[in-house]
Amino acid sequence: MGNRFICMTKKENGRNVIGSMSKGMERSKRRSLVEEELLHRQALSMAIQQHQLSQRFEGSISRRIGSTTSRRRTDLSESNSKQLPEFLESIKTKKFILVHGEGFGAWCWYKTIALLEETGLLPTTIDLTGSGIDLTDTKDVTTLAEYSKPLIDYLENLPEDEKVILVGHSIGGSCVSYALELFPQKIAKAIFICATMISDGQRPFDVFAEECFLLLFPGFDTLEPTVYWKQPLYLHKVWVRSAYHPPQTPLMGIHWLGSAELFMKESKFLIYGNGKEKPPTGFMFEKEQMHGLYFNQSPAKDIALAMVSMRAIPLGPIMEKLSLTPEKYGTSHRFYVQTLDDHALSPDVQEKLLRENPPGGVFKIKGSDHCPFFSKPQSLHKILVEIAQIP
Repeated sequence: MGNRFICMTKKENGRNVIGSMSKGMERSKRRSLVEEELLHRQALSMAIQQHQLSQRFEGSISRRIGSTTSRRRTDLSESNSKQLPEFLESIKTKKFILVHGEGFGAWCWYKTIALLEETGLLPTTIDLTGSGIDLTDTKDVTTLAEYSKPLIDYLENLPEDEKVILVGHSIGGSCVSYALELFPQKIAKAIFICATMISDGQRPFDVFAEECFLLLFPGFDTLEPTVYWKQPLYLHKVWVRSAYHPPQTPLMGIHWLGSAELFMKESKFLIYGNGKEKPPTGFMFEKEQMHGLYFNQSPAKDIALAMVSMRAIPLGPIMEKLSLTPEKYGTSHRFYVQTLDDHALSPDVQEKLLRENPPGGVFKIKGSDHCPFFSKPQSLHKILVEIAQIP
């Protein structure tokens, strides 16, 4: 009886353990759901706060979102002038214009704004057309000029004797290049953060072509050249332009040439704002893709903010070839910030950009994804301040 009694006790204990584990898992799952909901609420609150803040400005200036008003900036400079770092005296241009990348808005710079202001510098952020709180439908944004208009308007209204430091992230780098061609005399320095620092005659999309192609055909880059040489299938558009290369030709540099056309035809992320019978007007990745491409090192709160704030990306501006001249764009002082854990614009692609269009200086951020303003804000801030001090 004793042994039987002990055996029954073990079974009962086993059931109790399994029941406890099951309840624990349920509690953990509920806790995770609550935490996720809280993150989304905090992100939404932050987005609303940024929107309300932007309403303090009038007219076209409403697209500029700074974390302080001009009055607060004046108070800051008056009250803390004795406490500001000495190196500020050596910085000739203190005004930073922060230009966001595709799908983002002025809201994404909130950490950078705070850090720059604490240092005594003057950051201003701009919502590009159809981005952030700008109400323009992305289907109506068909050219780079339209997309960049808020930035161009700002620079046009800048006093002749005043210069700024332009900072562009991702595809926002194309807007910076466009501005450099129009107003080289008003831009002291241009900083490209894992950005499309394109060359004359190049499209912004061309920079991202490799990554976009792999989204269409995952695993393609791991195939042996002879495999897809013998079985081109739907890849014939790519190979038709490289038909004179032998099968052993290295993958990089030849198979991306036709990928813009493939993306326009095959991508499931395209948006047809004017109807399916007409060309696509924009695109937007699903949350899973955005998380893997942009935010693989970013904090959960910032990812939640992005999920409730990001908008569709107008297709026209990134498919447009840019005309850049040595007399204007070529005279600019350009700097590039590389992000070394970037899944949207890989380090290899960034290196290729630098070889084709060398800037005046290159800085690297280890452990940063495609959004260093989220994943490595302090490192990004130090680089921005360092570049500002360069004569």
